[in-house]
Amino acid sequence: MNLTDIVLVVFIALLLGFALYDQFIMPRRNGATLLAVPLLRRSRLDGIIFVGLIVILIYNNTTGNGAIITTWLLSALALMGLYLFWIRTPKIIFKKEGFFFTNVWIKYSRIKEMNLSEDGVLVMQLEQRRLLIRVRNIDDLEKIYKLLVAN
Repeated sequence: MNLTDIVLVVFIALLLGFALYDQFIMPRRNGATLLAVPLLRRSRLDGIIFVGLIVILIYNNTTGNGAIITTWLLSALALMGLYLFWIRTPKIIFKKEGFFFTNVWIKYSRIKEMNLSEDGVLVMQLEQRRLLIRVRNIDDLEKIYKLLVAN
């Protein structure tokens, strides 16, 4: 195994760790989940570029008679990219004392102000940061409102 293969294994392990954390560990942290709302994806263009560059690397490795292990590792990295950018759905997870947004725990006490924009984006103002929450289904905004009022 050369340095390239070691770096690929490290990146695959990190992406796999993130995927497992996002899918299985985060919903179980900080108590029971009261509400999980799927969010809109940002731009899929980044994912297309990432997977496209990996495909170019696979092509260069196979045409240049590179090591087969490198081709397999690049293929695994491309599959992880497809999962993270195309299959996995981002979500906001509400708990009793706070919520997870973009894998960051935010307590309800940090919310200073909330507004709803004209295009259905929930804007939460924290101490020094503004969260723009774009839900996939507009009816989920009412569920979020009811949950936040109850807490």
